[in-house]
Amino acid sequence: MTYRIAVIPGDGTGPEVVAEGLKVLKAIAGPANLKFDFIPYDLGGERYLKTGEILPASVLDELRQFKAIYLGAIGHPDVKPGILEKGILLKIRFELDQYINLRPVVLYPGVETPLKDKGPEDIDFVVVRENTEGLYVGAGGNLKHGTPDEVAVQESINTRKGVDRCLKFAFELARKRNKKKKLTLVAKTNVLTYASDLWERAFLAMAKQYPDITPDYAHVDATCMWMVKNPEWFDVLVTDNLFGDIITDLGAMVQGGMGVAAGGNINPEGVSMFEPIGGSAPKYTGLNKVNPIAAIAAAQMMLEYLGETRAAQSIEAGIKKTATMMQSMGAGRMGYTTTEVGDLVAKHALEALK
Repeated sequence: MTYRIAVIPGDGTGPEVVAEGLKVLKAIAGPANLKFDFIPYDLGGERYLKTGEILPASVLDELRQFKAIYLGAIGHPDVKPGILEKGILLKIRFELDQYINLRPVVLYPGVETPLKDKGPEDIDFVVVRENTEGLYVGAGGNLKHGTPDEVAVQESINTRKGVDRCLKFAFELARKRNKKKKLTLVAKTNVLTYASDLWERAFLAMAKQYPDITPDYAHVDATCMWMVKNPEWFDVLVTDNLFGDIITDLGAMVQGGMGVAAGGNINPEGVSMFEPIGGSAPKYTGLNKVNPIAAIAAAQMMLEYLGETRAAQSIEAGIKKTATMMQSMGAGRMGYTTTEVGDLVAKHALEALK
């Protein structure tokens, strides 16, 4: 079959790193017996500045028809922060019901972690973040704006349905990974006695259906400490939208930086979107210096989601071999240009297919 993929290069260095991801996908397509039809969309800051459009309803309807969405980066220096992020990223997540944000935290061989005496064998876990509820739904408001008496209320909305489907995905993933077979609920039950209580009750109830998975619990603040001190303790973590947003950025640093961190916005029954975690990095635009590994890893995640395990594993092998050759994961310090890194991953991925 042919996989129709919507491609949103986006802003800043997004088009550059997406180009390298597409290069790798095209390189392995034939040997992996795959066919792709990549359809580009010019969503982002430039379109907004020229036309005032962010994400037209007609484009959103088109996105519903694809097998997956491949995204570069959103964020333009001439557009007020929040406009593009809410209008494109959050809107796609909510409208396409991408209720899982999936973030592997994997330390590749050769990549330096800031954690002392930790290596790839210690840093290999996944964060499952609920992606369409919590504080990000925009519920709340303010009163007497701009005055000394201003009141601001931001409400966290958590439904049993939303919590249960996120937990189910996490339990199934822990079983599929078949590593430590441990699932850690990250919450704050000692303070957030409504939302975290719902998560904990749902978690313990569902754990009975998965006797092969060890249920675990950690407060979110303790999780941040242990991710730094003992990352090897973790296998799969599951948490709400806000806590997930915070700990996955910490996870990116643990695994060596934003240049290697990729994520997926998953709708198991619909269209999912895959992206590098780092921003648009406008100061590096056009310099051929930014690290494309995260964008290539996002392409790998997309293949896994599509069920193309062999092809995904070849890209992962290509990333690992290339990472051992790079001087640094930082932009401009890699020892190679953006395009050269893409060339190397494509070459090594092809070798892994043979």
